[in-house]
Amino acid sequence: MKKNTIATLAAMKASGEKISQLTCYDYSTARLVDAAGVNTVLVGDSLGMTMQGYEDTLPVTMEEMIVYGRSVGRACKDAFVILDMPFMSYQASVPQAVENAGRLMKECRANAVKLEGGKAVCPQIKAITSSGIPVCAHIGMTPQSVNSLGGFKVQGRGEAEARRVLEDALAVQEAGAFMAVLECVPPKLAALITKKVHMITIGIGAGAGCDGQVLVYQDMLGMSGEFVPKFVRRFADIGEEMKHTFRAYDQEVKAGSFPAEAQTYAKSDCSDEFLAELDAAY
Repeated sequence: MKKNTIATLAAMKASGEKISQLTCYDYSTARLVDAAGVNTVLVGDSLGMTMQGYEDTLPVTMEEMIVYGRSVGRACKDAFVILDMPFMSYQASVPQAVENAGRLMKECRANAVKLEGGKAVCPQIKAITSSGIPVCAHIGMTPQSVNSLGGFKVQGRGEAEARRVLEDALAVQEAGAFMAVLECVPPKLAALITKKVHMITIGIGAGAGCDGQVLVYQDMLGMSGEFVPKFVRRFADIGEEMKHTFRAYDQEVKAGSFPAEAQTYAKSDCSDEFLAELDAAY
């Protein structure tokens, strides 16, 4: 399997071949995702919700992104690794954005960074890409703006909103983004954007007209609880299987049937008589 790069991903778009992307946050899972042939791995700030139990992504810090990102970066041999820039790691200033993007690349051995927003963050995108760091944009429903958006809502439904999302896509492309995540955008609008731009589009809740798709891996494996967003397909119910397996372990430990002889190391070199002497002496 060959390494996924900006060049190979661009060639996939040009040929009409769809691009797969999954989130990932740890070494063990990243090894499996990489071995499965998934093209791109996103270490998303969604880890605030999936790994830390917050209700949104806002509490995630740069230091936390680096800890999770390092683990994934070490595991992925072929997948193209993208790291999210967390809330307030790039919004305050252009120099702040460049410095933090550089940290993610150097300390996590990422292949690109991702930041949310359209026209408003174009100066940051331009500066980061000018520093030799590939940027994936994120437009439409941007989770870091959940408070100003009034919740996790579809973006681009009305004519004015559709025009804004399209103009954001064109703007981030002009600023240098090689890829953009389109989140919770009506399918026809997402397909139009994909047709109008030369950068790669990755959809999540944006229909099949994008160049590729991304899902949070816990969502698609049934590990994220009862609520399932409309755009998620559960490809397996690993969550229920894990609970079943954990229960079996718990029961066998409590019954004394684990560990059995097969899970026990070789017998001691000490004789039974010696062990009896130890027992009596202590």
